[in-house]
Amino acid sequence: MADRVHPRDDSPPQTTEFKPPPAAARLQEEYDQVHYPVSPRKPDAPRSEKPVPPPPGTYVIQIPKDQVYRVPPPENAKRHERLTRRKPSRSPCCCCLCWLLALLTAFIFLVGVAAAVFYFVFRPELPGYSVERLSISGFNLTSSRRVSPEFDVTVRANNPNDKIGIYYRRGSSVDVFYDSVKLATGSLPIFYQGTNNVTVFVTPLKGSAVELTSGDRTAIIDETSKGQVPFKLALRAPVKIKVGSVETWEITVKIDCDLTVDNLTATAEIGSKKCDYGVDLW
Repeated sequence: MADRVHPRDDSPPQTTEFKPPPAAARLQEEYDQVHYPVSPRKPDAPRSEKPVPPPPGTYVIQIPKDQVYRVPPPENAKRHERLTRRKPSRSPCCCCLCWLLALLTAFIFLVGVAAAVFYFVFRPELPGYSVERLSISGFNLTSSRRVSPEFDVTVRANNPNDKIGIYYRRGSSVDVFYDSVKLATGSLPIFYQGTNNVTVFVTPLKGSAVELTSGDRTAIIDETSKGQVPFKLALRAPVKIKVGSVETWEITVKIDCDLTVDNLTATAEIGSKKCDYGVDLW
């Protein structure tokens, strides 16, 4: 007896989905919200189908990257060319000027060092001068308008240096003025003043046919009666400084004194006296 053959069913087996009861599903949902919170996601903005046009009055230009970095805009082309241009080399005149300034700076530095050494070794001090006495004669104010006065000026020169001597040279001058009128002139003696030396010398001054105005005569007579006749003495003395066996160039010593005397005689006494000193190095 033949067996019965059943047709083969190739369809996949059907599974039955298990659905929990509504109470269990609600409990599971609350559990997941407590233990696995999820941040709410913002909904995406609706995408516009048409492109948004740029604001009015503006435009967009797309430039390749290599041109942005290598090619300057036309308005800055000249500036870019000037900045990137190679600097010219220094001219020979500029180099010579730099060398000259360097040599001048070195020379000034060496002179300063030499002056400092000289000062600390020799300790130089300025010589001192003063007018000790003024003897007057020939001042006749009643006989004529012209006078020929004579002055004997006693000058005290002090050299306080221990290692420096002073040569008083030819060409000195000593002048006496009343107001702006030169009354007499003379010169200093030529001599050498050693170290730590005080020398007092008398210098004769003579005037010839000096014309005084009537106002000057009246003023001198009035000042003589008061015992205060003002004179100005100007002394110029060329000297050379001797340091050891070395002599310097010729230097001019200048002395300007404003003084008063009590009368116009050989026994005149100096009342007030103010002197200014100076030196011309060249």
